[in-house]
Amino acid sequence: MRQAAKTRDQFHYFLPIQTRWSDNDLYGHVNNVTYYSYFDTAANALLIEKANFDIHQSPIIGLVVDSACSFLHELSYPEIIDVGVTISRIGNSSLTYELAIFKFGQETASAQGHFIHVFVDRETRKSTPIPSEMRSALRHYLSHDIT
Repeated sequence: MRQAAKTRDQFHYFLPIQTRWSDNDLYGHVNNVTYYSYFDTAANALLIEKANFDIHQSPIIGLVVDSACSFLHELSYPEIIDVGVTISRIGNSSLTYELAIFKFGQETASAQGHFIHVFVDRETRKSTPIPSEMRSALRHYLSHDIT
């Protein structure tokens, strides 16, 4: 059963991305693995821009433990897309993001999915709680009404 397309109003953060020539595959559209790259870029941009997460120096890092994407409408080069991000769950050591990719000027998603980061110690790779400063900064992006 096909999911209903999510709409822009369900997301709290947007990252514009220009598709690249190399994103297209032999069939003339963005290859499916590239959508995950867009998701990863947007989730990390949210952390960097809104929670002051230092990806190079932080004693913790976020590892992706689960992800999914539903493809609704194809994308191709050249297009500018917006990747919408909202957080559906803040756990002790994990963040669950809901993400959607919108073509420029479109209200409904061309692709949508989720992404889960588990935060671990950079050196030991053992699970570690999300710092309170990060947790506070990300609460603004928390949504309980995304389905």
